[in-house]
Amino acid sequence: MLLARRALSLTLGFLILVGLWYINRRGYLHHLPPSFDHWKSNAIPGPISHSQNSSLTSPHGLSPNITFNAHEPTTEPNTKRPTDKTKKPNNFPPAHRFTNGQQVFGTRVFRKKHPVDKLAKFNHGFPLELPKCQADFKSEDESDTEKRSREDKLEAVKKSFEHSWKGYKEKAWMKDELSPVDGKSTEAFGGWAATLVDTLDTLWIMGMKQEFEEAVEAAAEIDFFDTNESNVNLFETTIRYLGGFLGAYDISQGNYPVLLRKATEVGDLVYCAFDTPNHMPATRFNWRQVLAGEEQQASSYTSIAEIGSLSLEMTRLSQLTGDMKYFDAIQRIYDHLEEAQMKTSIPGLWPTIMDAHDITFNDNGYTLGAMADSAYEYLPKMYMLLGGRGEQVQRMYESAIVAAMNHIFFQPMVPDNHDLLISGSASANHGSTIPTTYADGQHLSCYAGGMVGIGAKIFEHPEHMNMARKLVDGCIWAYDVMPAGIMPESFSMLACEMNSECEWDEWKWRSAVLDHASRPEELNLTDNQLVDYLIKERKVLPGFTNIHDPRYLLRPEAIESVFIHYRLTGERDLLDAAWRMFEAVEKHTRTEYANAQIDDVTIEQPEKENKMESFWMAETLKYFYLIFADPSVVSLDEYVLYALFIQISPGYGQGS
Repeated sequence: MLLARRALSLTLGFLILVGLWYINRRGYLHHLPPSFDHWKSNAIPGPISHSQNSSLTSPHGLSPNITFNAHEPTTEPNTKRPTDKTKKPNNFPPAHRFTNGQQVFGTRVFRKKHPVDKLAKFNHGFPLELPKCQADFKSEDESDTEKRSREDKLEAVKKSFEHSWKGYKEKAWMKDELSPVDGKSTEAFGGWAATLVDTLDTLWIMGMKQEFEEAVEAAAEIDFFDTNESNVNLFETTIRYLGGFLGAYDISQGNYPVLLRKATEVGDLVYCAFDTPNHMPATRFNWRQVLAGEEQQASSYTSIAEIGSLSLEMTRLSQLTGDMKYFDAIQRIYDHLEEAQMKTSIPGLWPTIMDAHDITFNDNGYTLGAMADSAYEYLPKMYMLLGGRGEQVQRMYESAIVAAMNHIFFQPMVPDNHDLLISGSASANHGSTIPTTYADGQHLSCYAGGMVGIGAKIFEHPEHMNMARKLVDGCIWAYDVMPAGIMPESFSMLACEMNSECEWDEWKWRSAVLDHASRPEELNLTDNQLVDYLIKERKVLPGFTNIHDPRYLLRPEAIESVFIHYRLTGERDLLDAAWRMFEAVEKHTRTEYANAQIDDVTIEQPEKENKMESFWMAETLKYFYLIFADPSVVSLDEYVLYALFIQISPGYGQGS
């Protein structure tokens, strides 16, 4: 999703007259000097207002023709809030009322058992001028033929999105997910229309204004104060719902205040998870028990991704509402992460699993992939969100990337001798001198190329750009060599010594395949016969030593990094790679109703599975669209892109 990187102005004359420290004003200033651009004041918590007549437009020049009432304080839980002047009013409970440790959820009242004495604040001062990220794209650098070809591909991606959106709208409207094979629906994330909310900003970016407004009107009716789920998943609720609303609010330039109101409803819900003795969150919290006043504890077994991936959404919500409780909640997490970072068994990295109850990091497994990914990905993007005043997240990122270079990234041996990097995994026990690196790859880890590229730009490490490109190339290669033209979910390879010539060696590869093999008991085979059997029957392709999970789940991470690196460098060969990827994905996943994940990319005709997660339209197709769009659309110098793509408006320094 996108969070606006636009500034909110400071009116000095008003400050002098009223004697306030801060003023919070929702609106975006487009022509401020560089030193003031992307700035927003540290707002006073409390009611906020919004102009109903904003003339600001989206990057496509679209201007909404319906408006929603601004978020306003109310004392009645069912105050009517009309969605526009012609439609019947809707009943919305108050989205934001927090006084003396009480939070109202419809007819329920949540009373904090562990109130926070003092909330963390943003650092004072104007944001720094961030280094330029996006390459200089000039119209004369693209021929008329190249432009027509790019625009044809852009239209093909949009048609694919329209097909999936049509299927969702007709067969699964207001459900979490469409089942793309049989046209039915499923509830996977609380039953709050996850696909609809997650996809809002994509609708806007693709210029589908009417569909966007229909979806916004429908989303306004979602009741986040009730669900059939016993437990609320903190991570998924934050990234799909809170991020979805904030992204749509920002990309539409704040012209739909109902989106911020719904974001605040979600933010207040997930904030309940932090009401624990140590203020670390319960990542799966029973909301009924919490509202009934029962004690809850932070999770004793939680992934680092779950606890470290709430920062962008919660920080942005504090920026927009002026209520610092959201930022305070994640700042406490960051303080604990930084304190532990250099004390783990691989200093610089956090183990995949931590104990948030006792705040310990004793696990010995490490990765930038599943269960850890966005905890690292968000660090450079938090720095951008905070206007270059996130010294803490810069320290954390730079420590992590050095450790990843030494222990996570590996150079695979491949038949064509391509110079590639893959993000793998590692293990180390406390007290061990040398961690063990495993040449295991994941589609999910493909975000790393984009992350390293952005970090290279904003932290001014140009020497990291080559590493970023090699990580991107590793994922492109994994797409290109598969029979279906798509990278598998997880696999193993044979690693060379880093920065070596890494020439292909057939014998070494076959030996590595044998090392990863389990010998079928019913077959009496020699070692060579077993390797031949594995290569043929289990489809172990040259360069791979095992395919652990051959599925493709419609994931966005590979095209995300291809898109980001293209915008960072302007290297046109990445457009060709993106098109090969899109053609393969569209060919093998398209169904009558939408697109479906597939079971096996190691064969030419994989079977479709009846599953389509919300990120297909919220992320994957969005990145495919943006790489073929004009580079001025969602510029990396105006927006921060992250796992769920929110437009970010930096303007705060970071609390200590």
